[in-house]
Amino acid sequence: MKDLQFARHRRLRSSDNMRALVRETHLHKEDLIYPIFVVEGHNIKNEVPSMPGVYHLSLDLLNAEMAEVMDLGIKSVIVFGVPNEKDEVGTQAYHDHGIVQKAIAQIKESFSDLVVIADTCLCQFTNHGHCGIVEEGQVLNDPTLDLLARTAVSQARAGADIIAPSNMMDGFVAAIRHGLDENGFEHIPVMSYAVKYSSAFYGPFRDAAHSSPQFGDRKTYQMDPANRQEALREAESDIMEGADFLIVKPALSYLDIIRDVKNNFNVPVVAYNVSGEYSMIKAAAQNGWINEKEIVMEMLVSMKRAGVDLIITYFSKDVARWLNEN
Repeated sequence: MKDLQFARHRRLRSSDNMRALVRETHLHKEDLIYPIFVVEGHNIKNEVPSMPGVYHLSLDLLNAEMAEVMDLGIKSVIVFGVPNEKDEVGTQAYHDHGIVQKAIAQIKESFSDLVVIADTCLCQFTNHGHCGIVEEGQVLNDPTLDLLARTAVSQARAGADIIAPSNMMDGFVAAIRHGLDENGFEHIPVMSYAVKYSSAFYGPFRDAAHSSPQFGDRKTYQMDPANRQEALREAESDIMEGADFLIVKPALSYLDIIRDVKNNFNVPVVAYNVSGEYSMIKAAAQNGWINEKEIVMEMLVSMKRAGVDLIITYFSKDVARWLNEN
């Protein structure tokens, strides 16, 4: 045996400190973006049934939530709004006194250092649940672009630091970039949901956002999960139209896409660790089948290893606590 020549890889795994010394991929609190769901009303903190630990919050309880987020060391939130009133064209999405606009203004007034990202879409605000104007059962692309631009401008006017359009209409980045620039918001970046698949992992989110389509599905504008090259075409279009960040959604089943996007585009890449990914882990942990902390940290590190710079995740507060413990 003494004459055998072979590599001793275990030398670099001999202790906690040795493993930490050579660790290639790191997850930091600054990587986390925490999603929040804001609703109309007073003294509302209702847990989303399919998303344990995620709540609908009314504005009077929002500051306490943001104070906790800041205390944990999380630097950024993304705001989703659930309005009381909906109509065919999603008026409350671009109303200056809409729920998202009110939430953004309130957060920035009390927590000016927190980076506030506005989700920019119509589906939560339309009575049909689609991300655009609908005529005769069809989602119309070009007429929708004006409403998306109006929504983005109203969110920027309320104080949003970043606009994150999630609708997947063709040309949505160009329309929003033009609208922002025309209204004096050239400094506001666009975090595009550039690669958004038509995924079964979105179910719990639609429960949280009350945004399920009332007819049909979103397959005519969200991407086929079987496609890879299409993701690069979508991302390239958004870069050419002025996107500053690229989101890949979902994350866990699309790590190959994340790596492709990272390898091809020199902008920050964001993974959306979506509701279905979150709820499966929460359910298994509640049944005692898995170690939640270890599973979550392994999952998020896999996203960082695949190439993402930032992660939108409902686990943000849990992860920040675990990192603080360490």
